[in-house]
Amino acid sequence: MTTWTDHTADRPISLTAPSGIDRAAHHRLDEAWLAAAWSHPTTRCFVVSGGQVLIDETTDGRTELVMTPSFEAPLTEAHRYFLGNDEDAVSYFALQKDALPGRIDQSARPAGLREAGLLLSPREAGLMVHAVGLENWQRTHRFCSRCGERTVIAAAGHIRRCQACGAEHYPRTDPAVIMAVTDEDDRILLGRQVHWPEGRFSTLAGFVEPGESIEQAVRREVFEEAGITVGQVEYVASQPWPFPSSLMLGFMARATSTEVDVDGDEIHEARWFSRDELGAAFDSGEVLPPYGISIAARLIELWYGKPMPTRSI
Repeated sequence: MTTWTDHTADRPISLTAPSGIDRAAHHRLDEAWLAAAWSHPTTRCFVVSGGQVLIDETTDGRTELVMTPSFEAPLTEAHRYFLGNDEDAVSYFALQKDALPGRIDQSARPAGLREAGLLLSPREAGLMVHAVGLENWQRTHRFCSRCGERTVIAAAGHIRRCQACGAEHYPRTDPAVIMAVTDEDDRILLGRQVHWPEGRFSTLAGFVEPGESIEQAVRREVFEEAGITVGQVEYVASQPWPFPSSLMLGFMARATSTEVDVDGDEIHEARWFSRDELGAAFDSGEVLPPYGISIAARLIELWYGKPMPTRSI
């Protein structure tokens, strides 16, 4: 595997910019430190529920994550997750609740990561993706996979511990490959999943299987979904993708065949596009550009050579 170097594009991949947050994992098992951090007047927290948080627009046009001092936070003990500290030693916590709290001023609104991730600062987007990932895992891993008994939360939300058999369970992250496949004529292969609306095309993607390298996963997924064989595979970048628990590993891949044969189960249609053809398809509305938050958009732009048209959430 080689690494792709992009000398022309300057738009970062969403959710990957430095957040300035030290996760301070060494504090997660220190209950006395966590209690002191929670009660400190500078500590800030926010509620996450069903993958959503509250965001608000400021008077100068920015979008912010709605955070409050810990002493103003809704009550919760078990579902309080420590996210880390910033350079000023401010601690951040997320609170998992069944519903988002209301706001007296009525200006705040709920938003999921696909929308908020594009609007928030790198710091707040980083805090949100951490919190959403923990919440997704917590909601679906309440019982021990070894003995079936209910587990309890530990390590400030980063472990679930079984008191019956002693097993410890950690947040899972599923590696997934996502690839912009090009051929010898420098066309790009884009596909449309069976449940996507007409006109929505994106890069191919799939999960890494047990006992498989990421390069093998790229080649297998492209062949299974579109019948295209792949040779050279070049790593570009990764992106946390908690929908519900993936880490997207982005690649540029070179096809060694061009005859498309979609599987029909996951991919309904796949097509080769030149840059002129894709640009014309964007202009006519025949093809919808992917959402800007996804690494798929960034991979396509690396090949396309310029930003794609934006689309609303």
